[in-house]
Amino acid sequence: MMILSFVLASLIGVSLGLIGAGGSILTVPVLVYFAGIEPATATAYSLFIVGTTSLFGGCISALEKKVDFKTGLSFIIASFITVFITRKFLLPALPAYWFSLGGFEITKSNGLMLLFAVFMVVAGIAMIRPEKKVDATSVSVNYAVVIISGIAVGILAGLVGAGGGFLIIPALILFAGLDTKIAINTSLLIIAINSLSGFAGDLENGLHPDWHFLLPFSLLALAGIAIGKLIAKKADGTKLKKGFGVFVLVLATIILFEELKPIVTL
Repeated sequence: MMILSFVLASLIGVSLGLIGAGGSILTVPVLVYFAGIEPATATAYSLFIVGTTSLFGGCISALEKKVDFKTGLSFIIASFITVFITRKFLLPALPAYWFSLGGFEITKSNGLMLLFAVFMVVAGIAMIRPEKKVDATSVSVNYAVVIISGIAVGILAGLVGAGGGFLIIPALILFAGLDTKIAINTSLLIIAINSLSGFAGDLENGLHPDWHFLLPFSLLALAGIAIGKLIAKKADGTKLKKGFGVFVLVLATIILFEELKPIVTL
């Protein structure tokens, strides 16, 4: 299973390279179910893996002059502060035991996985649905809404180790008037800052990562994003996005079944 988790690591990067999102959607389940890592630690590892991979992809996009730094900066300031605070203070403050459901205890561990699965369902549906055409030239930048979106993404990233690309990209298109491709490339740098600041919060809280596992895994994800960017130049992005959305929904269903199985068998 551990070997398979390393094979799947490249798919995390491919997802980010193709559609600018989805890295954490794969990372957390792979770390938990294939590498056997505890969910709270998996969300921390996810932040590092997705953060370094997105930073690499974002730097490539920046060199190609496909990043809107002005708009991205306003989003980053709001989101990275929020994600750091969430990982540093909110997540550690969550109780180990949440509540009981039909005799089944919802703990911090399975609660985070259930929350992540719900996020996956929302993200998967968003990927499958047809994109609405937005005339970027007719949209004035609403920085207040961009900042609020950044805060929302920061909380999500902090709690479940997700970069939030599925929220960032629509926000950049709808509220900042960015072209879709520019929004995707700009989102990579935002995801990188969000994720790495969250990981920094975990280190501040005393996390001691297994670098012998984390670094090779991250390097495979880096190779994946390079491959994803090459494929993105030739492939039909819309079909790829919908196909990945279906995969996300299937994966979310498996997670929900695994986490809620004790309730079903009661």
